[in-house]
Amino acid sequence: MPDHKGKVAIVTGGAQGIGRGITNVLAQDGATVCIADISKDYGNQAVKDIESQGGKAIFLEANFEKSDSPKKVVDDCVNILGRLDILVNNVGIQPPASYKNIEDTTEEMWDAVINVNLKSYFLMSKYSIPHMKKIGKGSIINISSVQGLQSQKLVPPYAASKGAVISLTRQMSLDYIKSNIRVNTINPGAFDTPLVRKSITGNIEDSLESLGEIIPLGRVGQIHEIGHVASFLCTDKASYISGEFINVDGGIMAKGGWDADLQGE
Repeated sequence: MPDHKGKVAIVTGGAQGIGRGITNVLAQDGATVCIADISKDYGNQAVKDIESQGGKAIFLEANFEKSDSPKKVVDDCVNILGRLDILVNNVGIQPPASYKNIEDTTEEMWDAVINVNLKSYFLMSKYSIPHMKKIGKGSIINISSVQGLQSQKLVPPYAASKGAVISLTRQMSLDYIKSNIRVNTINPGAFDTPLVRKSITGNIEDSLESLGEIIPLGRVGQIHEIGHVASFLCTDKASYISGEFINVDGGIMAKGGWDADLQGE
C-alpha cells in the first residue's frame, strides 16, 4: 500500500466524482488531504467521511472560475497544514449549455470552461510549486480525459481544455524535473460520476450498463480506480515517471477510442 504518511495533498474539485475517489484513496494511504471545492455541503461531508475512517482532511471553499481562488487555496492550505507535497488538479466542468459547435459556443461559455479546466491548473501549479521546492520534492497530477486524445461532437471548449492539459503536463515536467517535482496526467474514460449521470437522459442505471457494454473491459469505471492510480504516481515507486499520461479507461483508447456518441469523463 502506498504510504503518504506526513504528506499534505490538495485535490481541487475533490468533494465529488473522480475527485472524491482521489481524496478517499490519498487519505486512506496516509496523506492529510485539503479538499478544495465549490460545494460546502459535499466538501464538509467528504471530510466527515474521511475522518470516520481514521483519515485526515480539511475543506476549503473555492470557485475556480475566479482567478483569485487558486492562490488563496494554496496559501490557506499551507498556513493550516504547514507544507504541500502533492497537488491534484482535478476540478472540471462540462455544463449542459456547452454542448454546442464552435459557431454556437459563446465567448462566456468558452471562458468559463477554460478558466476552470485549464487556467486553474496553471494557477494552482504556479502557487504550489514554490512550496514543493522548499521541501525538495513534489508530485503534481493533472486530470485530463480521453477526450483530450480523441474528442466527441459538440464539446469544443471541453476538448480544447483537456488536450491542453496533456500538453501543459509535458511542458511543466521538463521545467521542474531538476527540482524533483514530477508532473503527470491521468486520462479517465467513462466513470460513474455525477457529471456522467447528469448527461444521461432516461434510466440512469440502464444507460450506464449500456455504456459499459461498448467498453472493452465491459463496465464503466469506479472512482476509487482513479484514486489508486493517482496515489501510486505520487509515491517513490513512480520516481522515474514524469511528463506522461496514463489512460484509465477500460481499454477505450486501446481499441481506437469511442465508437458511439457517448459522454466520457
